[in-house]
Amino acid sequence: MNIAEAKSKVVEKGFLDIELDVQMDLFAEIERLKKEKNAIVLAHYYVDGDIQDVADFLGDSLGLAQKAQSTNADMIVFAGVHFMAETAKILNPTKKVVLPDLKAGCSLADSAPAGLFKAFKEKHPDHLVISYINCTSDIKALSDIICTSSNAEAILNSLPKEQKIIFAPDKNLGGYLNKKTGRDMLLWSGACMVHQIFSLEKITKLKVRHPNAKVIAHPECEEAVLRIADFVGSTTQLLKYAVTDKTEEFIVATETGILHQMQKDAPYKTFIPAPPNNGCACNDCPYMKLNSIEKLYLCMEYETPEILMDEELRVAAKKPIDRMLEISRAAGLLG
Repeated sequence: MNIAEAKSKVVEKGFLDIELDVQMDLFAEIERLKKEKNAIVLAHYYVDGDIQDVADFLGDSLGLAQKAQSTNADMIVFAGVHFMAETAKILNPTKKVVLPDLKAGCSLADSAPAGLFKAFKEKHPDHLVISYINCTSDIKALSDIICTSSNAEAILNSLPKEQKIIFAPDKNLGGYLNKKTGRDMLLWSGACMVHQIFSLEKITKLKVRHPNAKVIAHPECEEAVLRIADFVGSTTQLLKYAVTDKTEEFIVATETGILHQMQKDAPYKTFIPAPPNNGCACNDCPYMKLNSIEKLYLCMEYETPEILMDEELRVAAKKPIDRMLEISRAAGLLG
């Protein structure tokens, strides 16, 4: 099958549904394709462990955006969700950006439809718009500055206290930042399905069974969960804290994919996924889990699904990302 035929097959399912030889060494094949195609694999901490292990760079949204901006690769293979691959394309218009599954979306990004948000913004013309990176390119284009959970506080601190701000799309992160910085930002009412449903009651019961464990949580969690957390931070900050803190047991309130790296970096410690308020024992992002090692190989081999973008939209969406990277660099948050 050639690349043109492969692209025609993606339309219906969002990924290449091709049966592979079960004897194929996918890890070796991916390494071969990296060299042959001058490709780099960027992966988020929430994807499956196999993909994390084969990635050239593993990070949270800030680290991934920075790496996407600085890479010399001809093809960027993004193992994550759609808005992340879009961000890579925004920063690299001349490079080919591929995603293992186009249907790897984001519930948080979906919670801010561009038309509704534009109307909301127009009602508050004196407000600066800061949008969390977990949003579509259309929302980025309507924003003044993009932020991540790693740099949001530094970005807010770089602005005058009297500056009126709309924060979108995550109400939980926005509320956490309001409380931490003393701001009174106007919040768009969006949320992440993964972080929204952690059960305070179940975490409390888990804490009783593990009295020496510390609760660590991502700021996308609801305020009640953040209130009982011993540490709140971005994905990378949670990983660093879990590895460096002297505590040997942690209850982790974020997507379970991060536990793979925590266990690799601190194999002698115990990491317990915080339970959600449904029947599951742990909390997975169904979109992140659409990524698989097989889909990763296929998207590299056939260079599809490819992220394509209107140039006018790309330019508009790039401005607030550039502003984010500028402020982050000035704050010493970029390597």
